[in-house]
Amino acid sequence: MTTVEPAIEQTLGELVTAHPGAAPVLEDLGIDYCCHGARSLSEAAAAAGHDASEVLARILATEGTPETGDDYRTMTMSELTEHIECTHHAFLHAELPRLIELTAKIAAVHGDRHPELIRVAELAVALHDDMEPHMAKEEQVLFPMIRSLEAGTTVPVEHPIAQMMREHEATGEILEQLRQITGGYEVPADGCATYTATYQALEKVELDTHLHIHKENNVLFPAAVARS
Repeated sequence: MTTVEPAIEQTLGELVTAHPGAAPVLEDLGIDYCCHGARSLSEAAAAAGHDASEVLARILATEGTPETGDDYRTMTMSELTEHIECTHHAFLHAELPRLIELTAKIAAVHGDRHPELIRVAELAVALHDDMEPHMAKEEQVLFPMIRSLEAGTTVPVEHPIAQMMREHEATGEILEQLRQITGGYEVPADGCATYTATYQALEKVELDTHLHIHKENNVLFPAAVARS
């Protein structure tokens, strides 16, 4: 009879890569698997006040559920850079300006009764200003370097990757502030349809960005460093 106990000591990044259904489970429990994907499940669960064996059981229970989209786990490094650009970068390029407009609108309409919306609007701008130059550096510098690596060119990628990972930490902090100040994107009773749409859009960006960072920090970047 097999035991699930050793898997508790796997890193969060390894678990999410091996079990795609782990991501929504960890999101639901408030466990950061992207920026802090190097932690073991045992360590991360304890820090969040959860039993690691119970978390693992929930993850394993997702096995066999249908997956959507391309399987990034089997992609080459070049394919994965293209996938990240076409999937996650394209989504953010379109969605971040929209979030600035939406958060400014609900802050103007509801800010008197919900002053936290002023800060939400500020954080939406901060997220845009954080992510756009970050993605530009990946698209114009780092990803071409990684593709060159795969083509056989010796390219030192450790420093730019370390910089990108530091910037991911800053992105994660902005997203965490947004989640906290919105009470987990809970729309108040007097919230209008735009209020609801804004919070849904913010949460969608959070979930997509967590997966985006996971694919880079825990899959693409380690492969590139190993190849350099």
